[in-house]
Amino acid sequence: MIVFFRAKDPVVYAVGTNKPLDNQAIQKLTWLFAGAAPLSENNLTGYFTGPRKEMVTPWSTNAVEITQ
Repeated sequence: MIVFFRAKDPVVYAVGTNKPLDNQAIQKLTWLFAGAAPLSENNLTGYFTGPRKEMVTPWSTNAVEITQ
């Protein structure tokens, strides 16, 4: 499942998770994303840029370690 968080327009963070996020996890991610609000949408349309999902980046590795 993917949960979207919207920061200042046009920034959207996509978080991959195996299970629904509880309130504590949402609060931590909101803090991590500098106040980005979780979205209720399951799909977003538009043009998005970012690393390929298969590509592990140093930032994504650090983000995973921080959230764990």
